[in-house]
Amino acid sequence: MDLIRIIFSVLIPPLGVFLQVGLGAQFWINILLTLLGYFPGLIHAIYIIARR
Repeated sequence: MDLIRIIFSVLIPPLGVFLQVGLGAQFWINILLTLLGYFPGLIHAIYIIARR
């Protein structure tokens, strides 16, 4: 299942975080990071998925 989340994170980083944690604070942080740039959002998403 983590592989699917990582694939979704590469396409749309907030989607991978949403599938991992739901609508929590980490999701909104990832939205903000993705708006600031694709790569910060991607790195954060992979970190969140790999951490749990």
